[in-house]
Amino acid sequence: MKLLRAATLRVPDPAATAERYVEWFGYRIVEEGPVGADLARSWGTPAVEGRRSVVLQPGSDAAVYLRLVAGEPVAGYEPLRTYGWAALEICVSDVLAVERRLRQSPFRIIGPPREIDGLPTIFPMQVMGPDQEIVYLTEIRGDLPAYDLPRATGLIDKLFILVLACSDLDASMNWFGRHVRLDLGRKMDIVYTMLAQSFGTPPDDRYTIATLTHGRDVFLELDQYPSQASARPGHSGDLPPGIALATLIHPEFDALPGPWIDPPRVLRGAIYGGRRAGTMRAPDGTLIEVIAAG
Repeated sequence: MKLLRAATLRVPDPAATAERYVEWFGYRIVEEGPVGADLARSWGTPAVEGRRSVVLQPGSDAAVYLRLVAGEPVAGYEPLRTYGWAALEICVSDVLAVERRLRQSPFRIIGPPREIDGLPTIFPMQVMGPDQEIVYLTEIRGDLPAYDLPRATGLIDKLFILVLACSDLDASMNWFGRHVRLDLGRKMDIVYTMLAQSFGTPPDDRYTIATLTHGRDVFLELDQYPSQASARPGHSGDLPPGIALATLIHPEFDALPGPWIDPPRVLRGAIYGGRRAGTMRAPDGTLIEVIAAG
């Protein structure tokens, strides 16, 4: 089964952000309302209770969601400079057509379409939204022998990978192996133009990245950030700024050891469907939410 279920973004105005994804990405709103007490408790973020949230689904109706939760900007936060969830990766059918479309949009192109050395099956570009969210838009050009990659059914389709910025890549990989029962898909060194620009390193410097898998499903990318990176700033009891939370749906939920921030509980809504869910805190304070598959 496919494990990636949702990404949660902390944004100043969920309605305005949702409107942009509806207009430019072809997404639709499937749920709106305040964050409930049970959900805020599950995340360990009591300050979030009662805040407005909006849930979006791609036009393909894939059951992978973007959730927008209200929160004021945090002083000192800069995207691609801190540890934690760093980027969304969404599959597209034609990345050159997406680039042409988004040139006129509020999404700023920070990485034009470019082939990646050692990864011939993907053809990505990168944009930054008005809320400083980083989005990779990736055309899948072929199959891989070890795991499956999605094909977009429309121009812009579903979220299929979340990118995590790590202070210690090996420690994070080991944590996800122990606590979420994920496997190493591939580890490699690549020229990473966007990070080189962000940190002012030479453009031909190589960065270590790794993918994490479950069976043939690949859905997390872990990036080793340089020493210039720092912990993400934030407020006690609140979600971190930017991409705040990753949500997985897991067939081995009862075998996961935790530790859970709060005991798993049944949660309602489009993302949960009345199933049990709980949240753990990974290295670098990263929030990872897991839903029982059945």
